[in-house]
Amino acid sequence: MIRIAAVGDLHFGTDSANTLRPHLERLNENADVFLLAGDLTRLGDPSEAEVLALELRGLLVPTFAVLGNHDYHLDREEEVTSLLQDAGVRVLEGESEIVHVNGSRVGIAGSKGFGGGFAGASGSDFGEPVMKAFIETTKNSAEQLEKALVNLSADVRVALLHYAPVKETLIGEPPEIYPFLGSYLLAEAIDRAGADLILHGHAHRGVEKGSTPGGIHVRNVAVPVIKHPYNVYCIGNDAGEP
Repeated sequence: MIRIAAVGDLHFGTDSANTLRPHLERLNENADVFLLAGDLTRLGDPSEAEVLALELRGLLVPTFAVLGNHDYHLDREEEVTSLLQDAGVRVLEGESEIVHVNGSRVGIAGSKGFGGGFAGASGSDFGEPVMKAFIETTKNSAEQLEKALVNLSADVRVALLHYAPVKETLIGEPPEIYPFLGSYLLAEAIDRAGADLILHGHAHRGVEKGSTPGGIHVRNVAVPVIKHPYNVYCIGNDAGEP
C-alpha cells in the first residue's frame, strides 16, 4: 500500500514560521510521499518561500510540489522554485518523477494547470488574442501533463495540480467563478493518459471528493477544505477508495 500525504494552499507568509513543521516531524511514520498542491506562498515573494523552505527542509519522505496562482503573482516564480528545490522539494511543471516505495514505483506528474471552465460553460480559443491566449495556456498545460503521465513507467501514477480538473470538487464556490478555478481539459488529458489519483487545491470553499468522467478519483486538498496540515490517501493492496 502506498500512503500519499497531500495539502495545498498553505499561503505561507514571512510570519508563518514554525506553523507547519511541528505537524511534519512524524510525517515519515504516516506517509511515503508528500505532495504540495500549489499556492504555497501568499504573494509569490521569495522571502515567503524561504520561510516555507525552512519548514520543509530535511523531511524524511520524498516531497513534490506544483506552484499555484499566488506563487506567480510577483513574477518571481523561478526564485520561489529555486528556494524550494534547494530545500529538497521537487517542483514539477509539465514534468514527472518516479520514487520507489516498498518495492513499487510511484510516479508523480505535476502541472499548475489553469482555468477555462467545464463542459457546457467553458471558454474557447476564439475571438480576441487575449482570450485565445487564456485557453491556449490551459491546453498547453493539459497537453504537457498528459505527456508526463504517458511517459511514466510506474505501478502507481498520481497527477498533481493546483487548478481543478472537475467541477464536482468546486461545489460551494460561486458557479460564476468556476472558469477561473479549473478546466475540464485537465480531466480529459488525465483520463486519456491514465492515473490512480488526482490531487488539486485552489478551491477554498469547495469539497474534498470528486471524480473524472473516466472514473479517476479527484481530491481537493486545499487547507480550508481538509482542515488539517495534510491528508493521507492510500493506494493499492485493497486500500479502498483513496
